Amino acid sequence: MSLSAWRLNTLRRPRYQGLARENCSLFDPKPARPAMGGRVGRGLTQDADLAVGSRRQMLSWPAHLWLALSPACTQNNHFYVVDECESFMSSVYLANFTKCSLIVPETRIIAGLLLQSVEPREWERQVYELNVLQKRTAKTAATYANLARARLQTMDVELWKLVHEGSMPVATHAVLAATVKFSPLFGDFLRTVVRHQFRRFSTHLELRHWDAYIEDCQRAQPDMPGLTDSTRGKLRQNAIRMLAEAGFIEDTRSLRLRSQAIEPAVLNYLRQQNEQYVLDCLQVCP
Repeated sequence: MSLSAWRLNTLRRPRYQGLARENCSLFDPKPARPAMGGRVGRGLTQDADLAVGSRRQMLSWPAHLWLALSPACTQNNHFYVVDECESFMSSVYLANFTKCSLIVPETRIIAGLLLQSVEPREWERQVYELNVLQKRTAKTAATYANLARARLQTMDVELWKLVHEGSMPVATHAVLAATVKFSPLFGDFLRTVVRHQFRRFSTHLELRHWDAYIEDCQRAQPDMPGLTDSTRGKLRQNAIRMLAEAGFIEDTRSLRLRSQAIEPAVLNYLRQQNEQYVLDCLQVCP
């Protein structure tokens, strides 16, 4: 085999090769055989191994969820799989982006209010009386303002400045960073499913990828709240919109994938703050 052919074969190799995958409905129609005689990378850390009891139980999960989700007893541990270290979010998945997508223009305004450290009464005056977000109803204004504030408050003042004062691309990726930290359900979709589609050189994302991801999440995390059909539809709609707004797909109709580099100013901030989970979610393109 030539060197170029070997490199191409290596790039096309599935990221989670080496895991004994069962019921892996999202990535492969058939379960993959474990590589190297069934050995799984370098195994688990000692604490995680004691916590889960046995590796066999964990290997019965779908492969992407084995990496993306951690049961309560293994939160904040690191797992080493095929020489790759993954960090885990410790919160239960919440359906907290049914109302809107990234809402970058509105979030820039809210970041300005946070930077001014406005008092609660002044906050209400800006949102309701002055209608700084330019919404038709007070309810919509409150929904957007509170969600934007909740996302921004997962980060600190330096990111607020990037959102409020940075260029539109910088502000968009800064808002995306806060969003994936606030909504791990969306963040893990980026770092598992979307990353996998890029690595297998897919040209398009498909709606069924999100649907299968949600189903697998609910199977793997029993504490996740039940979702009605309406809620599922809103989550999928806003997840696709956020991917388009962030530049990972061309538009919400074609779902054609685009290789999107994250703005250096945002990456520098995340590295300085050691936001490894958020970095993993954002850096999914080859």
